[in-house]
Amino acid sequence: MELIIENLSKTYGNGVHALNGVSLTIPQGMFGLLGPNGAGKSTLMRTIATLQDASSGSIRLGDLDVLKEHNAVRRQLGYLPQEFGVYPRISAEVMLDHIARLKGIADNSERKHAVEALLQKVNLWDARKRSLGTYSGGMKQRFGIAQALLGNPKLLIVDEPTAGLDPAERNRFYNLLSEIGESTIVILSTHIVEDVQTLCKRFAIICGGEVMYVGTPHEAIHMMDGKVWAKSIPKQEMDAYREQYRVIATNLSEGMLYIRVASDENPGNGFAPAKPTLEDVYFRAISEKMDLVFL
Repeated sequence: MELIIENLSKTYGNGVHALNGVSLTIPQGMFGLLGPNGAGKSTLMRTIATLQDASSGSIRLGDLDVLKEHNAVRRQLGYLPQEFGVYPRISAEVMLDHIARLKGIADNSERKHAVEALLQKVNLWDARKRSLGTYSGGMKQRFGIAQALLGNPKLLIVDEPTAGLDPAERNRFYNLLSEIGESTIVILSTHIVEDVQTLCKRFAIICGGEVMYVGTPHEAIHMMDGKVWAKSIPKQEMDAYREQYRVIATNLSEGMLYIRVASDENPGNGFAPAKPTLEDVYFRAISEKMDLVFL
């Protein structure tokens, strides 16, 4: 099964063009959607999740028309938004059972088995009797994934899932999403480059409502070979370098400013070739679109 998005556009009533001709083909596995805040990622996610209409274009999940067959799509969809609420005094076990009922799992035995299996899968079994209000941020995110997986969805959408997690919780979440991606289409919407590089075989960069790049992280990095240059400069000279070069990253260390610039040719002036990273690809793409430098 594939998710196929063709020429999708969305213009809000206030005239804001949130999406402009977005086309993507997303196969089974982990697919990253990388972009800054306000890039159009959440609008795209909400549209795929049948929570809002598009202005034009089409989305198909297998044989289903996502923009028309809302109820049929929702039966095959799991969605974890960036922010979701929980009832703080209810246990994870009871809450999952309630959500399972809402998702149409009426048989008591089937529902009990589904809830227990998911609590084990997301490593919350030992905390299943605890109220959700006592959970850490990472535990709440894992609970969110559990509720999204009820009903064995064919498509799972997760929006900024690792924001605010500590490194240990982020690694646990990485492992969980990787396992889920072995049998499901998983769309990971994020502005964190590390999330995409760690988890996703393919990804897209979206900025200003348009797709700037689609491919693998390896292909993207290889595309920048010989096009990234670095040097250290006095901090007070930064403005002058910004005017002359496309600065894509900076790092301040011991009073010196280390800058990375994108250029198809050696810019001279003491710059040395640097090994490209996925962050270089990302920052170059969005700076070209927005005509800004993201530090």
